[in-house]
Amino acid sequence: MEISIGKIDKRLAVSSSVNTDGLCFYDVREEPFDVYGFYCYRSEPIFKRLPDEIARNTNSGVEGLYTNTAGGRVRFATDSERIVIVAEMPGVCHMPHMPLCSSAGFDLYVDSPEDKVSRFYNVFKPYMGMDDGYTSEINFSSKKLRYLTVNFPSYSNVSALYIGICEGARLEHGLKYRNVLPIVYYGSSITQGACSSRPGNAFANIISRRTNTDFINLGFSGSAKGEEVIARYMATLPMSVFVSDYDHNSTVEELRQQHYKLYEIIRQKNPLIPYIMISRADFNKRTYEENLCRRNIVFESYRTAKSNKDENVYFIDGSGIYRTVNEDMCTVDGTHPNDYGFFLMADAIESELRWIWASADIV
Repeated sequence: MEISIGKIDKRLAVSSSVNTDGLCFYDVREEPFDVYGFYCYRSEPIFKRLPDEIARNTNSGVEGLYTNTAGGRVRFATDSERIVIVAEMPGVCHMPHMPLCSSAGFDLYVDSPEDKVSRFYNVFKPYMGMDDGYTSEINFSSKKLRYLTVNFPSYSNVSALYIGICEGARLEHGLKYRNVLPIVYYGSSITQGACSSRPGNAFANIISRRTNTDFINLGFSGSAKGEEVIARYMATLPMSVFVSDYDHNSTVEELRQQHYKLYEIIRQKNPLIPYIMISRADFNKRTYEENLCRRNIVFESYRTAKSNKDENVYFIDGSGIYRTVNEDMCTVDGTHPNDYGFFLMADAIESELRWIWASADIV
C-alpha cells in the first residue's frame, strides 16, 4: 500500500498547481536574465551543454546526457515577494537513490551584493509523478530588491524556463561573477551531480558560490572516457582552469591509454591555464587494487607533465578526500557522494584553487 505522506504531514505536501493570478512571466532566455553553463542557450530549442555534433560523435552516453542541465544557472534581481517558475521538461530523470528535487528540481539562492556570497533559500519542488515539467512557487516575507540565482536540475532536460513575478515588480540583471573565465569540469556522474540532495549541493556549484566564479559542468554519467572528439572541443572553450575528474567510466586499460592524451589536447590549446587532475574519492576496500591502479595512472599523467616542465599542473589524491572519522557517511551507495561527500570534495578542490590563485596573485 502506498503511503500518502502529504496527507499525514502537510509540511511535506507538494502541490502540482500554483495560483498565477497577479503575476507576469518572463522567458529566462531574454533580457535581463543572465544564464550560465550552457551552449548557445539563446538560440537553441533546448538547454544543452555541448553542440549536437560533438555529443553525437563522442559516445551514446554523452549523446543521451548532454541535454541534462547540470551546472546551469540563471541570475536576476527583483523586489517581488513571489517567485514562480514554469519549467517545460521533455525529459525527466527518476532515480531510486537521488531526490527528485535534485535530478529534476531547481533550487533558489539569494546573492549578497556586499560580500558576493550566495545563500540557500528554498527549493522549487517538483511533485511526485511529474514527467514533463512543473510549476512551483517560493515566497519571501517582504518586498525588497534581492539578487537571486536559480540552479537548473542535474539530471533532466529543460526546453524552457519562465520566471513569474508580481505585476509591477522590478526585474533587473543579477550579480555578475568575478572577472575571470569559467572553470571547466570534466568527469563522470559525480561531476554531473549524482547524488546530491539538490542541484546547489554538487561540488562544482559549491565551489562557484564560495569563490564567486562561473563554471561549465561537463560531467556525463557513466560516459566520461576522454575521447578525442570531446577533448578537442573542450580545448576550445574559454576557461581559467581545467579540472579533470576523469577516473571512473573507462576500464583501467582505457584510462591508461587516454588520460594523458586528454591532458595533451587541452594543454596544446591552453598552454598557461592551471590543469588539475583528480583521482577517485570513492577509494573503498571492496575494489582496493583497482582503485590503486587507477590512482597511479592519474598520478603518472601528473608526474609526466611535471617532468616535461609544466609548472601549472596539479594533482589531488582523491583517496584522502573522504578520510575522516565519518568516512562511511560520504556516499549513498559506496560510489556517489551525498551532500557531505560533495562538501568534502568541494573543500579539496577549492583549497587547491585558492593556492593556485594566491600563487598567481589572482584575488
